[in-house]
Amino acid sequence: MDTKALINDVPKQLFVDGAWRDAEGGKTLEVTNPATGEVLARVADASPADGDAALAAAHAAQASWAATTPRERSELLRKAFELLIERTDDFAALMTLEMGKPFAEAKGEVAYGAEYFRWFAEEAVRINGTYLPAPAGGSRLLTMKQPVGPCLMITPWNFPLAMGTRKIGPALAAGCTMVIKPAAETPLTMLALVALLEEVGVPKGVVNVVTTSDSGGVMEPLIRDPRARKLTFTGSTAVGRKLVEQSAEQLLRVSMELGGNAPFMVFEDADVDAAVEGAMAAKMRNIGEACTAANRLYVHESVAAEFGEKFAAKMKAMTVGNGMDEGVTVGPLITGKAVKNVQRLIDGAVAAGATKVCGDEQVPSEGNFVAPTVLTNVPGDDDIVREEIFGPVAAIQTFTDEDDVIARANSTEYGLAAYFFSKDYSRALRVAEKLEYGMVGVNVGVISNPAAPFGGVKASGFGREGGFQGIDEYLETKYVGMAL
Repeated sequence: MDTKALINDVPKQLFVDGAWRDAEGGKTLEVTNPATGEVLARVADASPADGDAALAAAHAAQASWAATTPRERSELLRKAFELLIERTDDFAALMTLEMGKPFAEAKGEVAYGAEYFRWFAEEAVRINGTYLPAPAGGSRLLTMKQPVGPCLMITPWNFPLAMGTRKIGPALAAGCTMVIKPAAETPLTMLALVALLEEVGVPKGVVNVVTTSDSGGVMEPLIRDPRARKLTFTGSTAVGRKLVEQSAEQLLRVSMELGGNAPFMVFEDADVDAAVEGAMAAKMRNIGEACTAANRLYVHESVAAEFGEKFAAKMKAMTVGNGMDEGVTVGPLITGKAVKNVQRLIDGAVAAGATKVCGDEQVPSEGNFVAPTVLTNVPGDDDIVREEIFGPVAAIQTFTDEDDVIARANSTEYGLAAYFFSKDYSRALRVAEKLEYGMVGVNVGVISNPAAPFGGVKASGFGREGGFQGIDEYLETKYVGMAL
């Protein structure tokens, strides 16, 4: 694949009101390859004035887009799905180049992300209301669903495509316009996606994208602007809290998909081999850079030795390198800062008494690489247990009692995803009900699915993306009382 030609074909400007345009003053920002440090491209670096123009375009287009038929919106999304699947290799390569995930895994993200367009293409024509005779008679009570209005979307770097389609799909299906601000580290995928939406015929002003190195400076004025009616954000809890505070001024509809600290529990009656496979999927998806990644592994002491040995063997056998190289299964972390943070957590755990089973294997000297690492005997109060690792590191602890491990699993401010393995289906329901998480995987290591509601509780946010619930985040319910 000619990656230079691929990158050259991606627009590098802002997309505002149906046109590609330079940022104010011609400012640009660099996009680098985390595997090599190479500068891949320079893209427009938007100013607050550019952001204001994008919101003005979204506001101006809202009424006409809301008036389009559900079938028209559905067909546009269906075309976008088909074209995205057709260009799987191109989008996968872009993600690998600017984010680092292995090419095969990036292709999986394209398939996953495209499904949000197909799912919401089908949901667009199923937006409905209710009809009810008033209990006391004399009138009829009607409800109807209408688009919430212009949306502000802030997407993260770790899933550059899927975190976009998961927001764009339901917004388009509901009849909402939008301003999208992708992560500065990975703007190329979103720019290519918006170009694809332009190609399938999404009207001007409906989708606008601003790339910027000054996220707060560009987005805060828009969040406080009365023309915006919804904010959706995927990212850290710390940033999410600030955005919620800003959104209060205009009482925006808000969806927050924030941080996680997922427990992964292996009970004594689990299929150990299946649990190892599940742990590999839950821990190593996206190089561990996922809010749903297994962060704390709790293994019953009766199977701890077997599980630990098999799990460490699989981790050690992974191939670290440039995600574009054949056979690589672990790519680089997003930045050098991320590498330092992961190493800090590893060193701190070892200093506190943890045993490093693997993780000293050689990795490429250039790029942001960390060897897959397994730690056992990890103290329960160590930083690596309390913080999101966001890297290829697994911290294993043991347990003996079901209620105790549930309490330990719940002892975090986060509540996004949890996983456990057990052959006892009475336990499966019992434990799933007691876990304080928005999503629970039982005997599976990957639970994300466009047909299921994705989201968390506590400091992991609120609102749901995907599933039947996903489109409701972009709709308001209007009640109409009609006298007879």
